[in-house]
Amino acid sequence: MNNLEEKRTILIIDDIASNIQSLAAVLKEEYKLKIATSAKDAFELLKREDGIDLILLDIEMPDMDGYETLKYLQENYATKDIPIIFVTGYISSEDEEKGLEAGAVDYITKPIHAGIVKARVKTQMTIKVQKEQLRYEALHDRLTGLYNRYQLDTEGERKFARAKRHKADLSIIMLDIDHFKKINDTYGHSIGDEVLIAVAGVLKENKRIEDFSVRFGGEEFVVILEDCNLEDAVSKAESIRTKIESLIPAGVMVTSSFGVTTLQEKHTTLEEFLKEADDALYFSKEHGRNRVSTYKDLQK
Repeated sequence: MNNLEEKRTILIIDDIASNIQSLAAVLKEEYKLKIATSAKDAFELLKREDGIDLILLDIEMPDMDGYETLKYLQENYATKDIPIIFVTGYISSEDEEKGLEAGAVDYITKPIHAGIVKARVKTQMTIKVQKEQLRYEALHDRLTGLYNRYQLDTEGERKFARAKRHKADLSIIMLDIDHFKKINDTYGHSIGDEVLIAVAGVLKENKRIEDFSVRFGGEEFVVILEDCNLEDAVSKAESIRTKIESLIPAGVMVTSSFGVTTLQEKHTTLEEFLKEADDALYFSKEHGRNRVSTYKDLQK
């Protein structure tokens, strides 16, 4: 998904060069533009590009008409949520009704008028950005920007099931800021928030693309590491621990305790997998804090 602030991208699908040029002249200053001269070319482009925000689609094309193209895009998981505006020479109200009933979000008739094109494209982009913002807020912790507990339940389950199915490595790091209540009581909640944001920043800066970092609740965080064995997860946790210890956000010394575990055949649910990481975290707290412990340490 595009960053909410960056320049948006429009795909124009039309087999007539002059039509493409007319639309491009109107839109090129405000948007990034991609071009396809047939449905086939569009499908190939969409396989390579995952940042298309809006499609302007001609209805009358030689290989596959706009209605068929729209239907194909709506049935494809990767493209089903991209809004599509028909741009067509069909000008009757019946044609417009047919296009909207087919699933287009709007209908622009040719010859195009620059003001109308700009206004209708802007409306659909605004709606898309608002939807993305709502989705972002539903899945992320507002203070830290990390994923929230709800998203852990959904994405965590997917990662757990995938690792079990493919017998792949999967590890969990659970960490807790030491004596966080004392930080809040001593310095105030605004400083406590700065500490949380700083710790979350360490997790963001030290993640691979496939890592999944969550604010689990309060001062507790979870990191799910795909394709990562126990040894590597412990190394990762130790690196994060050291970086948190060196932070000193708002002049406050901060340490954190860690619990680490890795997926085994005995695990049947994400919940019990997380519980092992939590038990290892509790072990760290009981044995001096500011340390990394694994679930195996409990059995020693």
